[in-house]
Amino acid sequence: MNYYKKHSFAFFALFLILVSCDPKPETVEVTSPPIQKPRTIVTTDGEIDDVDSYIRMLLYANEFQIEGLIYSSSMWHYKGDGNGTLFTSEMEMTKNMYGAKTDLRWPGVEWMNPLLDAYEEVYPKLNQHAEGFPTADYLRSVVRVGNIDFEGEMEVDTEGSDFIKAKLLDENREPIYLQAWGGTNTIARALKSIEDEYKGTPEWEGVYQKVIDKAIIYAILDQDATYRKYVEPNWPDLKIFYNSSQFWCFAYAWQNAVPESQHFLFEGEFMGDEIINNHGPLLKQYYSYGDGQHQEGDDEHIHGDPTKLENAQWGTFGVYDFISEGDSPAYLHLIDVGLDNLNHPEWGGWGGRLEQSADQLNRWEDGGDVLDYNPFTDKMDATYPQIRWVEAIQQDFAARADWCVMDYADANHSPEITAITPSRMTAKPGETFTIEINATDPDGDQLETKFWIYKEVGTYAGEATLSADGMKATVNLDANSIGQLHVIAEVKDNGVHPMTRYQRFVVEVR
Repeated sequence: MNYYKKHSFAFFALFLILVSCDPKPETVEVTSPPIQKPRTIVTTDGEIDDVDSYIRMLLYANEFQIEGLIYSSSMWHYKGDGNGTLFTSEMEMTKNMYGAKTDLRWPGVEWMNPLLDAYEEVYPKLNQHAEGFPTADYLRSVVRVGNIDFEGEMEVDTEGSDFIKAKLLDENREPIYLQAWGGTNTIARALKSIEDEYKGTPEWEGVYQKVIDKAIIYAILDQDATYRKYVEPNWPDLKIFYNSSQFWCFAYAWQNAVPESQHFLFEGEFMGDEIINNHGPLLKQYYSYGDGQHQEGDDEHIHGDPTKLENAQWGTFGVYDFISEGDSPAYLHLIDVGLDNLNHPEWGGWGGRLEQSADQLNRWEDGGDVLDYNPFTDKMDATYPQIRWVEAIQQDFAARADWCVMDYADANHSPEITAITPSRMTAKPGETFTIEINATDPDGDQLETKFWIYKEVGTYAGEATLSADGMKATVNLDANSIGQLHVIAEVKDNGVHPMTRYQRFVVEVR
């Protein structure tokens, strides 16, 4: 990600409908298979916001199977070939900004090491709070250097591209999410190497099908031209989740995207006291405004200089204010908080909401056609599908920061929700039915339950009303509408850093 990109934003809010009542449902469950822990490979150009995304990701490393951590390049960061070769960006913005360069703001291929060393120190504490955290030695074993010489370089095989290639060709048929925090060039090189080896052979059809069945790219913008020039034309069936605007509430321009009432979640008092300071050696390396830190190799990383706060490009900031984690939605999408979005990015979740392209059925994207109603501005808003979750995400981050230094008994843990009535139902127009959950809290905290209709998701265009009584809600459908209706049960505890989990009910009205 980079902060040299301009965007306009609306304000943030969370529109919840509280409710109360309780008749019998007449519904039929449509079962869905249990979600397995998703496999993922991260490719990163190492910008400071990548470092911050990486640190947060490590606190959630029990939620997905990290299968690779790959250094790559982008339009903003590349190493150069060491021979003084001049390179001019293919991307219009960086071409105009930098012209011909031999290298650009390159942070090197060592920056993961101190983070993994610090993770190793906090691992015993993290491991008290949840099962499944990988060891630091395991994470070190999956670090590779990919294609880093120049923006978009994909001419040669590298350790990183070979590593991705091997994962795409292995016998594990589970999907593998390829996160592109920088350019897609190392991913593209892996695909090109597969094509070079197999295209024109009897095995090609099967190999192609295996790859497109497994690979899902989650890209934050286009940070080189390799997807457009190589991947899309040569692997037209390969799935891509493309986030071009919703990520901005976690990026450099967050002050413009996040509603003012929620700015405290990104400002120094919260970030410094609740996350960065006194939370162990890993979070102490988290980059924030005015913290005195400077990333070696990047002469444009001035954010840590406390004398530069009032002249920062994106506004005026305070010490320990949030800088950026523009790439975090790529793995927030993988965290199972009960929204069932992993296989349905169009349903929306912590990684935003992406709709399937009408022209390219393998592509899910945000943008001007993916709008949620923002009650603070009374407008449909292209950024609100991500912003609506910001408070829950930031409080969850602070709770996990406590895990780095606190014993289990002293920290907060998320509620556990079970659907009592089927989570997949059918109903008839005009019907009234009840949905019900059960929620418990491992810490014995009090729980607040809300039910709300996610109107922008699904195909139900009619009126539906809710009334609730504790952990039950009654849904009243109008007599003239059919389609798919989404009802969210949201449960939040009252811990020091409240944690929120969900249960999604999907109702087919027909």
